[in-house]
Amino acid sequence: VTENRSDLEDLHLYATPREQRFRRFASLEFEGQLYMTPYDFIQAVTSDEPKRKQEFSNAKTARENELNQILMETPPVWKGSSKLFRNLNEKGVISYTEYLFLLCILTKPHAGFRIAFNMFDTDGNEMVDKKEFLVLQEIFRKKNEKREKRGDEEKRAMLRLQLYGYHTSTNSVLKTEGEDLVSRSYWDTLRRSTSQALFSDLAERADDMSSSLSDTTLLVHFFGKKGKAELNFEDFYRFMDNLQTEVLEIEFLSYSNGMNTISEEDFAHILLRYTNVENTSSYLENMRCSIPEEKGITFEEFRSFFQFLNNLEDFTIAMQMYNFASRSIGQDEFKRAVYVATGVKLSPHLVNTVFKIFDVDRDDQLSYKEFIGIMKDRLNRGFR
Repeated sequence: VTENRSDLEDLHLYATPREQRFRRFASLEFEGQLYMTPYDFIQAVTSDEPKRKQEFSNAKTARENELNQILMETPPVWKGSSKLFRNLNEKGVISYTEYLFLLCILTKPHAGFRIAFNMFDTDGNEMVDKKEFLVLQEIFRKKNEKREKRGDEEKRAMLRLQLYGYHTSTNSVLKTEGEDLVSRSYWDTLRRSTSQALFSDLAERADDMSSSLSDTTLLVHFFGKKGKAELNFEDFYRFMDNLQTEVLEIEFLSYSNGMNTISEEDFAHILLRYTNVENTSSYLENMRCSIPEEKGITFEEFRSFFQFLNNLEDFTIAMQMYNFASRSIGQDEFKRAVYVATGVKLSPHLVNTVFKIFDVDRDDQLSYKEFIGIMKDRLNRGFR
């Protein structure tokens, strides 16, 4: 990328919020395309801003031999762990569409992992190959182009080169007035679009892309250094579960200071961190008064709560049934609704802590407004 710094900053005006966040954290550039390292990705989902000062024009330019050396050190999928991204650190490359895919993983229930796998497995042979996985690139690219801000086409083309590594024409895909008015998540787009891929040019396009796009850490991790391996569901499930666990471990450890627990107040801070709650101090003060003696939240309790949050849609249905019956919900009802709707068992202490945080009127009952709305914000982690 030879444009000067002001040109690159100007591109930020044409980027969507997710594109802006990716550009802010991405620290590597190869042949004009921006990439995140595993370290960058972890920072992007656990921090408000990059720890190191980065400007759009300061992404490190990698040479082909350097990129190849990085990818040579990528472990195969059967050697994956919940420390994969931390172990790789700077030795990895993640494209923009893979960034979107990884964000989808972080907010999905385990039951959704099978749906995700089946969406990629377009020929139904219980294995996903590299070509099938690359359909993801086309689905997300097409969705992104529908969201593009109208304006300077030259600047948009420069931005597409940064994010996708190639120029595209948006004339045929930009939505027209009144078309596609419903804003859909990338997960919904995947779910709706992969069936279409069987009857469109997406799979053929992905085949062409596989020979022109550079390999990435995920592609090598899933499909081997030669790209000939196939991914089975067990390995796919393990990767997704490990990624969720890794991000939660990083958040937990940032507060635990080497201890086996975090305080109830720290737990409240983490829950409220990515929400639209303006006055968090009132929630924290409410909890301090209600739980004067600190007992602590273990990592297993912490993890179980976020597994529950990833099933929030199912739980919301159960909560609405209480609303229809004009019943408020106490701690026992809350625990039962969580288990029935999601299969997750929350400890009595964890449930009590949640109630003390969100039970603003202190009636030991939790309303839909007091909890669901705020937690939907937290589930999105500011990714909308």
